[in-house]
Amino acid sequence: MADPKGFLKTTERELPARRPVPVRILDWKEVYEPGDSAVLRRQAGRCMDCGVPFCHKGCPLGNLIPEWNDLMWRGEGRAAIERLHATNNFPEFTGRLCPAPCESSCVLGINQPAVTIKQIEVSTIDEAVSNGWVEPEPPERLTGKTVAVVGSGPAGLAAAQQLTRAGHTVAVYERDDRIGGLLRYGIPDFKMEKRHIEMRLRQMQDEGTRFRAGVEIGTDITWDDLRARYDAVLIATGSTVPRDLPIPGRDLDGVHYAMEYLVESNKAVAGDAVANQITAEGKHVVVIGGGDTGADCIGTAHRQRALSVTNLAIGKQPPNERPENQPWPMTPTLFEVASAHEEGGERAYLASTVEFLSNDVGEVRALLVAETEFVDGKRVPKKGTEREIPADLVLIAMGFTGPEQETLGAQMGTSFTSRGNVQRAKDYQTDTPGVFVAGDAGRGQSLIVWAIAEGRAAAAAIDEHLMGVTSLPAPVAPTDVAIGLQPA
Repeated sequence: MADPKGFLKTTERELPARRPVPVRILDWKEVYEPGDSAVLRRQAGRCMDCGVPFCHKGCPLGNLIPEWNDLMWRGEGRAAIERLHATNNFPEFTGRLCPAPCESSCVLGINQPAVTIKQIEVSTIDEAVSNGWVEPEPPERLTGKTVAVVGSGPAGLAAAQQLTRAGHTVAVYERDDRIGGLLRYGIPDFKMEKRHIEMRLRQMQDEGTRFRAGVEIGTDITWDDLRARYDAVLIATGSTVPRDLPIPGRDLDGVHYAMEYLVESNKAVAGDAVANQITAEGKHVVVIGGGDTGADCIGTAHRQRALSVTNLAIGKQPPNERPENQPWPMTPTLFEVASAHEEGGERAYLASTVEFLSNDVGEVRALLVAETEFVDGKRVPKKGTEREIPADLVLIAMGFTGPEQETLGAQMGTSFTSRGNVQRAKDYQTDTPGVFVAGDAGRGQSLIVWAIAEGRAAAAAIDEHLMGVTSLPAPVAPTDVAIGLQPA
């Protein structure tokens, strides 16, 4: 184990400092300062190597957390990344973007701040990249079987890498002009710079995975044609249909879904010319939705020099400490201050948007907002509490309702659950033989760590379907309920 007395000698969490707000909002680089190796080893030494490591259960990937904590404490970084890669294809993504349910399950968290698992994870992969330890792992032989993966987000990429390493010929299809899905165009660079995606794609290409960007399945190629070309197909398109807010004034100019805004911003940051880009510059911005997507919009608006930023959430403000009805090792719902929240703006809870108000030329000028009250278990605006909030740009960040169904249903007759997700069996196979589904398209809106776990598990199921047996790990079983899901 790591330092047997580490948790006694070091009782506090230590994380890298975030760059000063006035500095970081001038660029799109990641917000954290470089970490200190001495601090990292000290924090890794706090891991107790518990007899029952609940962090394993808290992590859908089943990461061997105590083992790579011990290796990092000993300074054995190469062994640590090998142990980390044994269960997680992309620790550079999860170490930056995952909300770390493993830390909520840390046994040390019963009476001390939890081990800084997420920081140790991302430091492990960053050290490995800088030392050239992330190398291609091409298969020793090819099976002659072909697989099409539709969608290049974390689920699709994880499945593709696993299947390529198993010896299958894998092609990843992506309708956007670049590979990466929401990792590419949904996540701002201040949370994860795109060089991390490029590093991993180079490795996957060297292993033999083929990428087909700018191809929309269902339009450029029909789903039936894709099935005819490949021995198996994996749907990993994500949950991309945004939840709307159908109230008066919804069609006014200046009211947009969050992803419309974030995609255009990410393209502009990448150097693309974006015609009529949605921008917050010089505007009063209101973001509706208190989750991660809303925070991404807030941080983006600050960097675009918005005049003001207001974040509205319809529910109650979460508590600062673990509530009694969410005891350890559950993942609690807590009030979080992301880097974007540190940068300014106002956060309002129990705020129900009643109407988008228009100026003389059909543009949004304000929101009519009321306090939220609970009536018969429903959240409704409280009469008599209405007030106006100035708004030139409104971003709806209320989460997603499921995958796009039109071409799947029409061309393959795919069935969907009552939640709008692709129907699947325990082996991740849909009711169309040879067609599988993984990630948010089958699970519903969830966490990046669940997407990677399901991509790995679906790859094992596809390998077994093609070969009759598999040696690929299958970390999770599918479910229609996204456990640990937070409002977005």
